[in-house]
Amino acid sequence: MNTMLRKSVLGVAGLAFAGGLAAGPLHATAAHAVPAQVKPVAVAVQADKPGVGKAKLIPHGVQGAQSRIDLDGEQVANAEAIIAATKKAGLPERAAVISIATSLQESKLENLGHLGDRNDHDSLGLFQQRPSSGWGTPEQITDPQYSTTAFLKGLKQVDGWQDMPLTEAAQTVQVSAYPDAYAQWEQQAADLVAQHWNS
Repeated sequence: MNTMLRKSVLGVAGLAFAGGLAAGPLHATAAHAVPAQVKPVAVAVQADKPGVGKAKLIPHGVQGAQSRIDLDGEQVANAEAIIAATKKAGLPERAAVISIATSLQESKLENLGHLGDRNDHDSLGLFQQRPSSGWGTPEQITDPQYSTTAFLKGLKQVDGWQDMPLTEAAQTVQVSAYPDAYAQWEQQAADLVAQHWNS
């Protein structure tokens, strides 16, 4: 993605783009600083839950090997906060799947504060958003509803995001150094949305 497209996506989303730095994190340090048991899993699309069909959640099928981590209560609460913010924004389940998969990649669904020397620039929160790139103040970015709403504002400005593979939609908003990494979390994100969308 060229710099002009990055700036236009963020500009239209109402996010100030500072300098030439990427709006999303460059995962080199912070994303790998979060300890987690990541294990590849066989892909098995969960049976439809009432009101949430798998075609809505994973319209293109998952791409590539899938990863899955065990979640604690705080991580599940953060997934529920992402779902609540998605509903409040009036967006469909697919937007929640993209958001949760993005957060799984960026922070393992942990609301990260500053990690000191392990921090990736000034990346914070569920989505590793950067105050210096216009995502908000540190206090805002570490609020799950605010950070999700900011991510969704960016997503809504991506033409055709509903029809894109998950990793392409997420990457267009996040501008990551590892653009294909989001795809591995699609199944777990879809399972979380199926389980919690109507709860």
